Amino acid sequence: MLDIPSRVRVHVETLPATQNDMGVCDAFEQYVPVGKPDTMNAPHPPKVAGIDSAVPAPAHTVTPVPGTSPAPAANPQSAPGALLQDRLAGWVSDLTTLHELTERLVRTGTLDEALEELLRAGAALVGARRGLVALEPADGLGPVTTVGLGLARSDLGHMETVPRGSLPYGRILEGLPGADDGVAEPDLLAEKGLDPRHREVAARLGYAASFTLPLTTEATGRLGAAVWLYDEPAEPSRRQRHLAGLHVRQAAEHLARLLELERTRASMATMAEELLPSRLPRVAGVQLAARHRTSARGGGDWYDALPLPDAALGLAVGSVTGSGPSAVAAMGRLRASLRAYAVMEGEDPVAVLSDLELLLRLTEPARSATALFGYCEPALRRITLAGAGHTPPLLIGDRRTEYVETSVSAPLGMLACWEAPSVEVQAEPGETVLLYTDGLLHRTGDPTDRAFARLHAAAAGVPRALRRDPGAVADHVLRAVLPEEADTADSKEDVVLLAARFE
Repeated sequence: MLDIPSRVRVHVETLPATQNDMGVCDAFEQYVPVGKPDTMNAPHPPKVAGIDSAVPAPAHTVTPVPGTSPAPAANPQSAPGALLQDRLAGWVSDLTTLHELTERLVRTGTLDEALEELLRAGAALVGARRGLVALEPADGLGPVTTVGLGLARSDLGHMETVPRGSLPYGRILEGLPGADDGVAEPDLLAEKGLDPRHREVAARLGYAASFTLPLTTEATGRLGAAVWLYDEPAEPSRRQRHLAGLHVRQAAEHLARLLELERTRASMATMAEELLPSRLPRVAGVQLAARHRTSARGGGDWYDALPLPDAALGLAVGSVTGSGPSAVAAMGRLRASLRAYAVMEGEDPVAVLSDLELLLRLTEPARSATALFGYCEPALRRITLAGAGHTPPLLIGDRRTEYVETSVSAPLGMLACWEAPSVEVQAEPGETVLLYTDGLLHRTGDPTDRAFARLHAAAAGVPRALRRDPGAVADHVLRAVLPEEADTADSKEDVVLLAARFE
């Protein structure tokens, strides 16, 4: 991490050594062409209306050290030293600005956050007010998205109606040559060959110039393109282009890492969903609904509902320790085994969990799991439950909202032999039994007793009009229990809810 003082004083006789140490022998010629004005030193970019830079332009002048007298301006021998000192100070200031922008960028944790930060930083560097970035990886694996700065969703929709070939960022996304180093369009409306639709959209949105840079990395190739829009005819200086190009290259590397993370999360979520029931069975006398929130790492929470002989129904929720692909695979194996045991001896939930515990201990001794299995008889509105280290279900009705008293027992795989007594739940017409995993409690961030109290209050507060639909009951509980920031894909906990409403 760089620690560069805001004021720099350089002696002329030590300048060559300083240049060699910092690797900036050609920095002066690259950043400040001799004989041309330095537009980055101006307090406001020229010819651009409405600029509110997120990063203030640094002053490239050096305050004299106290106790020293500035050389007279008429002394010709002091002019070269002052010029070199000012140029080096400008280079250090630019480097500090890039460092601050890069630090701000790497603190982003999602693709959308990173794209928004890239747009804000680029707008500050090139002196623009609006822009957009289109993410469209060349490998075709997605995700594909467009994020705007100062542009509403409808404005982005208008931009998408312009033929791609007439837009610089469209040519980049199509892989056409000629835009690898960026494209500046200093006066769109004055161009004779401008596409009529592009001219119409530019006039509608009120921009007159643009500057576009590609988002590419050596490892992944093209990721997308970023474009900044000027309200008036203008274009970035050579120095501004160079600074923006440096930042965009750093941003592309960060975006590539976030893109890989996003794809991994999506793959984990898809795999977990494919291992869970694609639809719930329809059984007379009971309505079912399920909700599943997958964590970023891919957890092992699961649910199941399967028809059993004699018009019965098997209901189960559970959680496997760990996260990632191994936990998801273990969850799939455990759920498949429980289905087999439920078909053979589902009327005895204790026997089902005992067989499951024995299988887990023999085949995966290093892993443990919690589970709750219920043998449901819809005609009698009765559920026989057995739990292994699992949270108690909730009974929700017009006259009562209470936890079902289940026996305290250890998770599967924790003891040499698992066994616990079962309990019976007798529901009234219109009541709902809510089964859930402990991820619902953990995501609240509260201590266990407070999390249970929050869940109970949420269940008791379900509006009467929603209690006829078990899906609406589950959705209300989720919204009431989880804070908005906790109900996201970035959470480390899976959440499963399975609601059964008796008619």
